[in-house]
Amino acid sequence: SASRTSPNLAFVPKCLPPDPIEVEKLQHFVSDSKRLFVITGAGISTESGIPDYRSEGIGLYARADRRPMQHAEFIRSASARQRYWARNFVGWPQFSSYQPNTAHWVLRDWEKLGKLHWLVTQNVDALHTKAGSQRLTELHGCTHRVFCLACGDQILRSELQEQFEALNPTWKAEAFGVAPDGDVFLTDEQVCNFQVPACCKCGGILKPDVTFFGDTVCPEKVNFVHQRLAESDSMLVAGSSMQVYSGYRFALAAREKQMPIAILNIGPTRLDHFASLKLNARCGELLPLI
Repeated sequence: SASRTSPNLAFVPKCLPPDPIEVEKLQHFVSDSKRLFVITGAGISTESGIPDYRSEGIGLYARADRRPMQHAEFIRSASARQRYWARNFVGWPQFSSYQPNTAHWVLRDWEKLGKLHWLVTQNVDALHTKAGSQRLTELHGCTHRVFCLACGDQILRSELQEQFEALNPTWKAEAFGVAPDGDVFLTDEQVCNFQVPACCKCGGILKPDVTFFGDTVCPEKVNFVHQRLAESDSMLVAGSSMQVYSGYRFALAAREKQMPIAILNIGPTRLDHFASLKLNARCGELLPLI
């Protein structure tokens, strides 16, 4: 189908094809599991054309001095919010058009087969939802939703795009590269005349429904994921170096429960020293073999 076309490897680090022996090991790992807990990161979406932050040589940190929006800066600074939303406005048509790749479809199929007990993603790109995964927690939220910091009213990001267009009918800006969370690179001069709408209900500040850097995941969501992990019998990490503690804590909990942990990621991860199995391969190349 059109949604299962060739992968986009522009932001995927180079790696060797899957080793047949390692494929067999992962096959045994998955076969032995009855209630598999899967946690995914940016490395599962790079094959859909979305860059990540940390991949050596091609991640955002390697390509640019830019850093992602900080929670405190967004909350306290109107100019920071203006800059964020201007960049996000330009990047949204492309970011919202990204489609799931083979790895997303495979995990959806595992759920349908009753193999995958719960899926936690650290990504905010909605690709697991687009693939049809339902036993899913978006740990860091999703860019496709927006909410008001004052009254909590929630709207679709696509609705906000229409409000931006109405407020900025003549505003134009050419983008310089796409960032992992959907925004683009713009100059301060380009941003300064961009108009940002307030909440339609109360006039409050609108924020994407994502956990910015420096913010924390709400305790209720963390507890919910811990409950799903407690019901599981093994953990698979796919496409994540697990450098961010919000996801890493579940690997620590799995280790405490002495659950087997398999990692599928190009490059080193924070779990390498205590994982049962580590595979250095593309998610979209290896997962369909299982």
